[in-house]
Amino acid sequence: MPNITGHTELVGLMAYPIRHSQSPTTHNLAYDKIGVDAVQLAFEVDNDSLKDAIQSIRALKMLGANISMPNKTVVHQYLDDVDEAARLCGAINTVVNTRDADGNVTGFLKGYNTDGMGYWQAMKEEGIDCKGMKMVLIGTGGAATAVAVRGALDGVAELHLFNIRDKFYPRGEEIVDIINRNTACKADMHDLGDKALLRELMGQADLLCDATGMGMHPLEDRTNIPDPSYFHPELIVTDTVYAPRETVMMKQAKEAGCTRVYNGMGMMLFQALIAIELFTGKSAPVDYMKKKLGI
Repeated sequence: MPNITGHTELVGLMAYPIRHSQSPTTHNLAYDKIGVDAVQLAFEVDNDSLKDAIQSIRALKMLGANISMPNKTVVHQYLDDVDEAARLCGAINTVVNTRDADGNVTGFLKGYNTDGMGYWQAMKEEGIDCKGMKMVLIGTGGAATAVAVRGALDGVAELHLFNIRDKFYPRGEEIVDIINRNTACKADMHDLGDKALLRELMGQADLLCDATGMGMHPLEDRTNIPDPSYFHPELIVTDTVYAPRETVMMKQAKEAGCTRVYNGMGMMLFQALIAIELFTGKSAPVDYMKKKLGI
């Protein structure tokens, strides 16, 4: 791990809760490997404290920050610019303090979304091509939105989005509309409470992704899927949760005979590597990072 000096630059991780996160371990291993004098630290930041936290990036001349729940869909209002992909999906997980020609940070903050790219790159690493797939995706938050939009742009044929009928449900309807208007993917939105429809569409799907916080602290003993009978053995099952590394949903899938079951570690790694390159201009070796993180 890097030594802290008077020249060490800071990268933040802003979310709530966040103490479980593996992101600082990932970033700091990478910074050490590529020879960048920087460190990532985790800060518990929610919507109420987000504005001040983002201003601290400018005030402290930080390189930027990674953004996670519950801040991904609201952080844009405190930034100076947002890239096209992040604007399309309406969620940001990386804020970069842009540099001038001399390499100094400027205080001009630009938002990106590396979640979708990270998820699908992790799938590619497992030999999974999304083109022509039928996908069931649970959730309408920042991670779910990024996975949905990037998948639709990259060739997912059908996307069935599920969420409980809470205040975020209309966001899912908006994402479905954006996908249908801007891509060749056929997308629709459904109530997660309709378990008969969930069972039917999972039975037809090639890929399932739960992109909610279900299974993560403090919901470690919970799952969005009622029982293992909802899964079929050929279904590829993914969870964006990586702590714990095996969620209740993953256990259900394995009990049902699914052999391709993945947690969120791959997504976490690749979205981080993309963000690291945005912060530093340097790329970290994938095999080295996988070995160090036990992926």
